[in-house]
Amino acid sequence: MRNTEQKVTYGGTRANATAVGTVPEVFDVVNLPLSRGRYFTELDYEQESRVCVIGASVAQQLFASIDPIGQEVQVGTSGRPTVICTVVGVLEPTGLRGQGQEMIGRDLDQDLYFPLSVAQDTFGDMIIKLQPGSMERKNIELTDVWLQVQDVSDVENAALVAQKILADSHERLDYTVKAPIQILRAAEAQQRTWNFLLITIASLSLVVGGIGIMNIMLATVTERTREVGIRRALGAKRRHIVLQFLIETTVITLAGGLLGVALGVSVSMALPWAMSLVSTNTYPTKVTAWSVIGSFLISGGIGIGFGLYPAYTAAQMNPIEALRHE
Repeated sequence: MRNTEQKVTYGGTRANATAVGTVPEVFDVVNLPLSRGRYFTELDYEQESRVCVIGASVAQQLFASIDPIGQEVQVGTSGRPTVICTVVGVLEPTGLRGQGQEMIGRDLDQDLYFPLSVAQDTFGDMIIKLQPGSMERKNIELTDVWLQVQDVSDVENAALVAQKILADSHERLDYTVKAPIQILRAAEAQQRTWNFLLITIASLSLVVGGIGIMNIMLATVTERTREVGIRRALGAKRRHIVLQFLIETTVITLAGGLLGVALGVSVSMALPWAMSLVSTNTYPTKVTAWSVIGSFLISGGIGIGFGLYPAYTAAQMNPIEALRHE
């Protein structure tokens, strides 16, 4: 791939696009699905046909109200070498699902792809950028080289081979080698770190909440000491006292869990709407059934776990002393 750093225009409209000279295999290697039209072919490449395939964003910017297929766009600046390319294909919106976006570091929806043979013949290897009071020259043969291997296990070995070849042929460190499996592992490691932090915070919150419930139930047991004594005097066994206070604790925690679920679902549903007011990006949210069920189960577990001690304390009271309690 070769980023020509040329302007892309249609009539008097200029697109915020990146004109990339490349080979036909790029669409399969980078996984760029076609929305309509066709890709340019090996025959187009060999014959240096002036054709191009554009990203969804480029199509929207230049051809908002007309069909892009068959239209001609200009790559380059008037008065200097330019290419008039016929649009033969439009790509589907790639967004964050494109495996090439993170590797290349730009929005693939804003790319225009045309044969590398045409780019080399028209623009050569020299890139000249004119700015007020200055001129920048860069000699760039290629900006990206993509390798595709047969098996995932070969990715890291292929990356090491590419690193060795580039190190032997380049005097300066003007290149980087990126392997998608390395990026994936780094992302997985970061995700594990975030998961650990979130689980730790959630666990501490549950412990604090459980201690609070236990303190409330201990206070309740103290206030109802005489009631416990009366129940024991009338024939209630210790397991009945334990069951009574466990049920009360569980009801309190399940009620709190129900309020938490309602609040969480409400915030999740309101978040996309709220973000649409301040940003053009979309932030979809999803509430799963297992998260709701899990919340109730955890609430019940917290109630039973932290309610055992107050319930056991109430059950162990001496009925005579409990009846004397004021």
